[in-house]
Amino acid sequence: MADATSTTPQPAGKTTNKVEIENVGPATKRLTITIPSEAIAQKLEESLGTMATETSIPGFRRGKVPRRLLEKRFGTAMRNETKNKLIADAYAKAIEEHHVEPVGEPEPAEPPDKLQIEEGKPLTFVFDVEVVPEFDLPPLDGIEIAKPILEITEEHIETELTRQLQQLGTPKRIEGDFQPGDRLFAHVVVTKNDEKEPFFQEDQAVIIFPGTGEGGRGPVLGLMVEKLQGLLKDKRVGDTIIIETIGPEAHERDDLRGAKLTMTLRLTAAERTEPATAQRLIEVYGLGSEENLREQIRLTLQQRRDQEQVTIMREQVYDYLLGGVDFELPEKLSAAQVARSLEGHRIELLYRGLTPDEVEGRLAEIRAESEAQARDRLKLAFLLRRLAGQFNIEVSQQEINGRLAAIAIHRGQRPDQLRSELARTGRLGEVARVLREHKAADRVIAQATVKEISADEWAESRPGKATPAKPAAEKKQKTTKTARKPAESGTAPRKKTTRAKK
Repeated sequence: MADATSTTPQPAGKTTNKVEIENVGPATKRLTITIPSEAIAQKLEESLGTMATETSIPGFRRGKVPRRLLEKRFGTAMRNETKNKLIADAYAKAIEEHHVEPVGEPEPAEPPDKLQIEEGKPLTFVFDVEVVPEFDLPPLDGIEIAKPILEITEEHIETELTRQLQQLGTPKRIEGDFQPGDRLFAHVVVTKNDEKEPFFQEDQAVIIFPGTGEGGRGPVLGLMVEKLQGLLKDKRVGDTIIIETIGPEAHERDDLRGAKLTMTLRLTAAERTEPATAQRLIEVYGLGSEENLREQIRLTLQQRRDQEQVTIMREQVYDYLLGGVDFELPEKLSAAQVARSLEGHRIELLYRGLTPDEVEGRLAEIRAESEAQARDRLKLAFLLRRLAGQFNIEVSQQEINGRLAAIAIHRGQRPDQLRSELARTGRLGEVARVLREHKAADRVIAQATVKEISADEWAESRPGKATPAKPAAEKKQKTTKTARKPAESGTAPRKKTTRAKK
């Protein structure tokens, strides 16, 4: 939208707000809104009238309190409340009627508490708001998509059986000599930029002892720590470890980006999982025999392979979109934008059946990405939003319920419990958003030229990209999975694969 100056229409008989809109940076607009004095006076009168009818003061009946007394006792609070309501309503009307599409909360040029309502004077306030960038989608016809094909073998089944036995195993307390996959528990105190007061504390942080892959790095409190294995290798329960790191530039919290962080860990406990027996697994799933168990694993791996095939095909659509369009993003990644992106990935990973530890590890990897990679993720979100709008994609409640049911099965929860948890933490809307993005990508795949290739051909052509149902033995690093209670194991064993990074 170009710079604009206009008035915002009001219902008949009411005054109008003056709205000025100007571009002040990449995908950023400044809204200067002026509310006329007549509208302010009218709103104040309404607020005072409401207060007069609802307020009780000793010595006066409800609705009979003199206005002069009400203004003396409640005038300041009433004016502040009225001012905030006027500002919120005027901003909402301005972005709706001028078709401004914000992607985050507006940034006021002046704190609202500094603005004052003055009798007989208009109220002017200014907001800077990051908006959806303006761009055109690339052509969507004739795209070539590869579909990796993989047959499930006995090797895959054996690898998955071993993994599931580990997951269902019994944790045993240990004191030291840590090995990959061991769970360490620690009291952690975090300070920021050498400040004396702790920035954050956690009484029982869980740390998975990392393997040697990728330099032995691993996540601590959601941050990827380089050479974590070396820092923990010769330690024992009761020891203290000091970790110094820098907050990633793509972190969802502005105050952590680039900050010097010092984490002091005191190991309070550790445990190693003793694998369960095949008979125990058979009993948990009620399958009767090892033959039935292995067949169930085969079916589950086939389902997982098919799901990974779809994921890989979608990612090719994402790569095509990212390479086919260039547009400016807001200069600074807002906390809300990054948090929204991370929550979308969390929902995606939970749907794919990763354990909570695996999910947190992946999110830590995403936080550790460069700012350029983080901006690509944000760019993709805008592209998929536009794509879904072009296709008029809608998500039904039935589809949301189905996705919640699938995630709940992986987590060993009832769907209603998961829904309540997501609603309580404000993440339920992310389920619908991810579904909408998936459906938009699937529409592109439906009109693309799809070529089937072997999983080996795919791996050779796209080094480092995900391969459907790829056995753990073929991965760069085999990771010992952490133990979960039987109720947390979900359905029959499922294969995990590594999703391609953008």
